Order: sequence, then C-alpha cells, then structure tokens
Amino acid sequence: MKSEQVKIGLEKAPHRALFKALGLTDEEMARPLIGIVNSHNDIVPGHINLDKIAEAVKAGVRLAGGTPMEFQTIGVCDGIAMNHIGMKYSLGSRELIADSVEIMATAHAFDALVFIPNCDKIVPGMMMAAARLNIPSIFVSGGPMLAGRVKSRAVSLTQVFEGVGAAAADRIKAEDLVDLEENACPTCGSCSGMFTANSMNCLTEALGMALPGNGSIPAVYSERIRLAKKTGMKIMELLDKDIRPLHILTQQAFENAIRMDMAIGCSTNSVLHLLAIASEAGVQIDLDIFNQISAQTPHLCKISPAGGHHMEDFNQAGGVQALLNELTKGDLLHTDCMTVTGKTVGENIVSTPVLDYEVIRPLHDPHSPTGGLAILFGNLAPEGAVVKKGAVADEMMQHEGPARVFDSEEEAVAAILAKRILPGDVIVIRYEGPRGGPGMREMLTPTSAVAGMGLDKEVALITDGRFSGATRGASIGHVSPEAAAGGTIALVEEGDMIRIDILANRLELLVDSQELARRLRLWTAPEPRIRSGYMKRYAEMVQSASTGAIFRS
Repeated sequence: MKSEQVKIGLEKAPHRALFKALGLTDEEMARPLIGIVNSHNDIVPGHINLDKIAEAVKAGVRLAGGTPMEFQTIGVCDGIAMNHIGMKYSLGSRELIADSVEIMATAHAFDALVFIPNCDKIVPGMMMAAARLNIPSIFVSGGPMLAGRVKSRAVSLTQVFEGVGAAAADRIKAEDLVDLEENACPTCGSCSGMFTANSMNCLTEALGMALPGNGSIPAVYSERIRLAKKTGMKIMELLDKDIRPLHILTQQAFENAIRMDMAIGCSTNSVLHLLAIASEAGVQIDLDIFNQISAQTPHLCKISPAGGHHMEDFNQAGGVQALLNELTKGDLLHTDCMTVTGKTVGENIVSTPVLDYEVIRPLHDPHSPTGGLAILFGNLAPEGAVVKKGAVADEMMQHEGPARVFDSEEEAVAAILAKRILPGDVIVIRYEGPRGGPGMREMLTPTSAVAGMGLDKEVALITDGRFSGATRGASIGHVSPEAAAGGTIALVEEGDMIRIDILANRLELLVDSQELARRLRLWTAPEPRIRSGYMKRYAEMVQSASTGAIFRS
C-alpha cells in the first residue's frame, strides 16, 4: 500500500505518533488510508450539503475496511462571482484545485481518493488531479437543486438573471423579479438546469468515474446519501482490484462522454474542461472531434435553459444511464469501457431503459439529428469557438449583422441595459479570454439581459470569454485566438459585418484579408488588467481556450 511510506518501519515512529495525535488507533492505521477530498463550504449552495455527503462516504469506507481522512479544497460559486472581478478568478481556481489535491495526496501518501465536488470548476479540477495522480479514485457529487416554482411554472436561476433584463425593459414588474428571486433556488444543490455543474457531474458519470445516478439524483434526496455510502464502499473494491483512473479515462471513454454531451446539450464549458482533463490523462482529443461526434449524434434532451425540463425530470426519466442505453440502439457507444462499478458501460446500462420519453427523446425522434453543441471555425475563430446550438432559436442559426464592439463585459452590459443594442446586432465582447481577462469570465449577465429584453431571436453575442451553462441564444464563446493574443477578434471594428452559420460551423468577419493585415500592424497588446497575485501568474501561464485553457508545461 502507498500509505506504508508513512506507517511502516522503525523510522516511521514519528509519523505514527502524529497519526495517534489525531486519535487513530493501531487498528485504524493498519487499514488503507483513504483521502476524502471535500469541497464543502458555506458560500456555495451546491456545496453547503457536502459535509453530510462526506460523512456518508466515510461511513462507507469504514464499512468496507478503510480509514477515511478528509481534507478540503476551495470552491467558487459562479453565480455569486458573476458580473464583477470575482468571476475572473473562477476558471483559475480549477488549476489551484488540481494542484492542491496533488500536494495533499502525495504529501500524505493516501492509498486511494474519494472526490466530493459539485459545482463548475471544482469537478474538472478534481478530475484533472485524479488523472494526474492515477491512484484508485471515485467521485460522488452533492447533487442538483430542485427546480423552483413561480405561479405553477418551474424555474431556475436562469429566469432570475433573465428577469433583470426583462425588468430593465419594463417587460415584467419589479415585484415579479422579487418573486423569482425568492423562489427560483428552493434547495441546496447545484443549480437545477443543465448548467456547467450538472453537465460536469453527468460527464463524470459518463466517463465512468462515478457510480450510476451521480449526475442526476437531487441533493435533497436520501438516495444521494445512500449513493455516497456506496461510493465509500466501492473505493475499497477499486483499491483491492487496483482499478485506477487511467484504466478508465481512455480515448474511448472520452468519446462516450462527448457523445453524451451532444445528446444532452451540456454547457459549452464542458468542451473546455474535457480538453483539460484529457490532457492530464494523456488522451489526444481536439475541437474537431466534438464536431465529428456531434454530426453523428441526435440531440435527445432539452434540459433548462434549452427547454422546460430540469434535473429532477432527467433523474426521473432514468438519468445518464438511461440516456446511454438509448444511444446504444444506434450503436453509438463504446460499451466495453471500464467504469468504477468494476463493470463495463454495457454491463451497467443493460437494465436502465428510458422511463420518460418526453424528457429523453427516443433515438428515432430526436429534437434534432445532430448534437446540442457546435464548434465554429472561420477567419474570426481560426482555432475555434463554441456555441450551445441546442439552446439557439431557429431564427439565429444563420445570421449576418453589424458588430457592436466592447472591450469588456461591463461596457457591453451598460449598452444592453441602456437599450443601445438593436435587432440584428452582433455584440462582440473581447479582451475577456484566458490571458486577456484574465481568467475567461463567464458572462451570464449580458446574455440573460438580451434574452430578458426579448432580443435572443434577433441579437447574437460573440466573445473570447465564456458563457454560463445557463445561457441561451446565439451566444458564441471561447473565440480563439483571443484578443489579447492578437486574434482576429481584436481587429473587429464597430459596424463590421459578421456572418454566423451554426449549421455550417462557420464564423466569419466580412473584412478582406489585406484590411485585417493592416489593422494587425497597427494593433498593440493592452496592458494586463491584473498586475499582482495569482491571476497575474495565471495570465502568464495559461494557453488558448482551444487547448482547454491549460497551463504551459
């Protein structure tokens, strides 16, 4: 066992003394030491219940003969960090989480790890660490929030953000916005739509790194506690059989995850994070693979913000395993991939049919014949850009309009709320990329303001930053190369015509190459926006969004 490095031998008497200072008995020290990587805190609604999940995991570990030892990671609530400087730090937390887990697990010689994330960057940060460390590992999330109810209508955080724009445009009353604020988030858990947190928890299950149900069982269900106990027991089996992350995180497993991503229409952030996790696992995937798989994968689910269903509905329909089962009817999965159940994908899903075909459409009757995400290329995005096409109105699948150029999110939001954006416009928000932001902010505020003002079928948004999983409309993010690196998006001028063709995967600035070359010669890189601390170092190390915004090695 790895933990023998800190337990066995004459020279380890000081180490054993320190373990005894923790209250451990000789019997507990003789067992495998299982690190419980918890991201519990009191500021993130999706994490406030993780203390209970951790206790259940530890009970499971003890039941199966291990000694659990818990430690914490940081976790940012993207909703609370939204539309101020705090959002610049969200994506950067992913690398800090991965690094901190590496440090703790290596310094203390854990034999295996149970990861307890729930929201946004925490899931991929922990997954990156699991791949990097490659010791037996398993994930269990805190689960999704239940949907809220306003006047018998199911709602989520999306409607609150969009309500701001609607109130600013006098489309709803101030008291209606208060009603949304009071009722949209009724329980703990990750926000109730197919936003980034739930996307990543579902993808963790699809990759095979979590037990069935991890992505969809609501946070407030007792079933979630039972799942945590089973996860604690299962890690001991993985340790005994020496099943490690790199046995599971194979090329085929990532293709399965991307397939599920397309079928369900996950957050655009899933592209960024899958690229980063694959890099840690030594698996070669690129943006072209997403389009290739999307072209072959029908879009079967429209969970909020793409549709009216929420995570509790997806869970009742059978969740990730049922969706994977449906995909096998078209021979669209690698069913022989190993998972943390100790069984293959095919063995896991053999008895998990779809239970509600209103929520998970049958393969022969999809929402669309191709996947819910698309990667766009063209002179405006030579390295690619990402759009959640399953949440784009038909009217905006092809669009041409004049650029309205803003060098920050704040400038764009001010223009939107001041009603200076007109139908047909293409809002360009730049210098918000990984390096230029720094930190590649999510921008739910401008997209929600546009939707709330009723312009989502007439106005597009393009950025080198990111959009929240709660975003809907023709919102195209991750434009690469970014403006701060001299990408074409830095050269766009007010009134330039931009052509968007999501159906053809194209994003074009309708300016000739000679004029663009002239503009590039005159362009100078802006001064860094943050000049000290972690995000200064982050900006110096981070690569393009097309790589997953990973650090230079």
